[in-house]
Amino acid sequence: PNLKVISTMSVGFDHLALEEIKKRGIRVGYTPDVLTDATAELTVALLLATARRLPEGVEEVKKGGWSSWKPLWLCGYGLSGSTVGVIGLGRIGMAIAQRLLPFGVKRLLYTGRTAKAHGAEVNGEFVPLDELVAESDFIVVSCSLTPETQGLCDKAFFSKMKKTAVFINSSRGAVVNQEDLYEALSRGQIAAAGLDVTTPEPLPTSHPLLTLKNCVVLPHIGSATYSTRGVMSALTAQNLLGGLQGSDMPSELSF
Repeated sequence: PNLKVISTMSVGFDHLALEEIKKRGIRVGYTPDVLTDATAELTVALLLATARRLPEGVEEVKKGGWSSWKPLWLCGYGLSGSTVGVIGLGRIGMAIAQRLLPFGVKRLLYTGRTAKAHGAEVNGEFVPLDELVAESDFIVVSCSLTPETQGLCDKAFFSKMKKTAVFINSSRGAVVNQEDLYEALSRGQIAAAGLDVTTPEPLPTSHPLLTLKNCVVLPHIGSATYSTRGVMSALTAQNLLGGLQGSDMPSELSF
């Protein structure tokens, strides 16, 4: 009964019981915008690490697997001349697209509820989801978790992807059916996957995805730069103070 305000140090709020919060008239502060650049940078890093098999390469060096030169050893997939599909061209999706284009991406497809005016800034083509999945060499998921997107990336989704395609998720773990992803990766239905988010978090060390060489899993570190976390902390405190004092919150969630 005494709870007046909630301040979350995140852009996501799917961990909050929003219906109950709304019913009780509790104000909610969150931290959008300030983590956009850091998350976009991490997503591009994850894409490159996955596509070019960097964790595998590091492991081979450490365990002595690096021997004489072999033409196809540790070959991966490059961005130059490729088609990239972005699911959710919001703030973070747009920032990811802006960073990928200089790599020589030929086409940038995106999907979502509606076409975005800012999509033109990255020469984005608004297409249906099925077309994006079928034509993309790299698929980047950066949408919000909603009832519509929960479990969006499932068996049917992966079956439409190219066998040489790379799948990246830095949005929310629940957007992906991880059992279906494991099947697609282990059977060679898709080339590789990179995840910064999972269900649950942390992912148990016994999880099947962690047995695969073509799956790179990071511990949800999208916004983990010193400067970004500092700004997030300050904004979280300012939101909390605003809520307690009954004044404006810099970033208040509107229901």
